[in-house]
Amino acid sequence: METGLGLLRLSPKVFWRLTPREFAAMAGLKRTTSAPLTRADLQALMARYPDERT
Repeated sequence: METGLGLLRLSPKVFWRLTPREFAAMAGLKRTTSAPLTRADLQALMARYPDERT
């Protein structure tokens, strides 16, 4: 809120209507994402954490 209302000087109405992605772009925040999950990664996770049948 300090960044949006103070540093960027947005009105409360504008600030609260922003999506997180819009706010991050306005604030100059870098987007950090992981690489997409591969099929092999998914299969390894499924093997490690199988669904339990009850």
